[in-house]
Amino acid sequence: MDSKGVDQLLAQLRATAELAKGSGAGKAAAPEAGNGDFAQALQSLMGQVSTQQVNAEKMAQAFAAGDSNVNLHEVMSALQKANISFQSMVQVRNKLVSAYQDIMNTQL
Repeated sequence: MDSKGVDQLLAQLRATAELAKGSGAGKAAAPEAGNGDFAQALQSLMGQVSTQQVNAEKMAQAFAAGDSNVNLHEVMSALQKANISFQSMVQVRNKLVSAYQDIMNTQL
């Protein structure tokens, strides 16, 4: 998972949370400028996580089939990277749900 993309998502989530709390009333134009970028970045990150998982699974299958070009440490490394990427994506999802709930609970 691209750490730059995750940092961008977290920054946008923080800005949204500040707006929901009412402390960012003067900054309303900043999050609006990146609305399309947020959805695109999130979709890109999900695609990267999926790609890592598919590649790790292919490597594991190749190793299990006895392919001499695939080393055990490479397979384990790929599986761990895919797992960490997935767990990071779950945390981003949890932050999005939390931000959504905060916004929905905000009284106007």
